[in-house]
Order: sequence, then C-alpha cells, then structure tokens
Amino acid sequence: MIKNQHNTIAVILVLLFGCVLFYIGTDGFKAFTAETARVNQLMEERPVFPDVTLEDNKGRKYPISEFEDKYVFITFLYTSCGTVCPQLEMNMAKVYDSLPKKYIGEDIVFLSISFDPTRDDPATLETYRKAFNSDGETWRMARIPNQTELASLLEKFGVIVIPDGLGNFTHNSAFYLVDKNRRLVNVMDFTKIDEAAEKVISILESDARE
Repeated sequence: MIKNQHNTIAVILVLLFGCVLFYIGTDGFKAFTAETARVNQLMEERPVFPDVTLEDNKGRKYPISEFEDKYVFITFLYTSCGTVCPQLEMNMAKVYDSLPKKYIGEDIVFLSISFDPTRDDPATLETYRKAFNSDGETWRMARIPNQTELASLLEKFGVIVIPDGLGNFTHNSAFYLVDKNRRLVNVMDFTKIDEAAEKVISILESDARE
C-alpha cells in the first residue's frame, strides 16, 4: 500500500516537473513552436526598422523614410523561390485589394523586400512585380544591396534565411506591419488573408479617428 502511494507521488512529481519545464520552454504556454516564440518576442520588442538603403524595381534608391508618415506592409522574399514566395506575394496582393482605396498610398504602402540582392536586381524585381500586378509605386519591390544592412534588418525583424548552397534558401514567411515611426507593430500569419486585412483596416481606421 505504502509502495503504491510512493509510486503515485513519484508520478505526480514527474508530471508537475514536466509541466513546469513546458511552461518555461513555451514562454508561459504562449508559444508552442519556435516560430510562435519568435513572433511573441518581436511583438514585445517592437524593433525599429534600421537605417538601410533600399533599391526598388525602378532603380530608385532611398531610405525607409521615403515612406514618412505612412504605415508600411512588408514581406521578405527572393524571386527565384519556387515554393512559399509566390503564395506569399499572391496573398499580399489579396490584402492590398481588400483595403479601402482611400488608404492606399496615402496612409499605407506595400513593400516586398528581397534577401537575394545579387540576383534580384531592379530589372528582375520589375519583372516579378508585374507577375503580381504590383503598381511599382504604392506596392514596390526592392532589394538592399549592402549585405551588412540587409543582415541587420533580417536580424531585427527575426527573418531567418538559410542558403542551401544551390541558390535557394530556407526561410520563414509572414506579413510585417511597420508604423509611421518605423516601428514594427504587428507580425501576421500570411495564410490568414482576411484576418490580416481586418487588422490593418482596424489600425488605419483607429489612426484616422485620432
């Protein structure tokens, strides 16, 4: 009888210890995957978009302050990607089309940033933007030629890019929203198009009322 009680207590202790470890390892049950933990951390830190020089699909060069007093809806991609990137940009186009036209270009712009600047020159980006009906103005595609600047941005925004040695990359994908002060304010699941559009509209409407 006593032995059974000891066994029961031991099992309970093991379960409790396991729960404590799970709680700690999942950031208080909020993060069940590494990606969720990454997003949670970004939302807590809310990093500022660093000083980098963008070169867009028209060959124009400028800093992020080009979009001063506007929100910037961002994706990270490379044009040679044959897996997630085309879907990412298709979904971005759907979010773009879902927003009231009065906000586009006035209160928010869309920006697709390539992390493969060697191959994704302005001419390549121009071809790519046409494939997704981007107008090249209110939705631009750009690269960051300076590798140090690019690495700084990817690190700050938690964008994981791992080259496979064959010209392709393993990378995570999401929608990123930067506010008028260049600060990251939201990271959204790119597969949840309606949810992302609703969040952006809510933010823009709230901003307009202030």
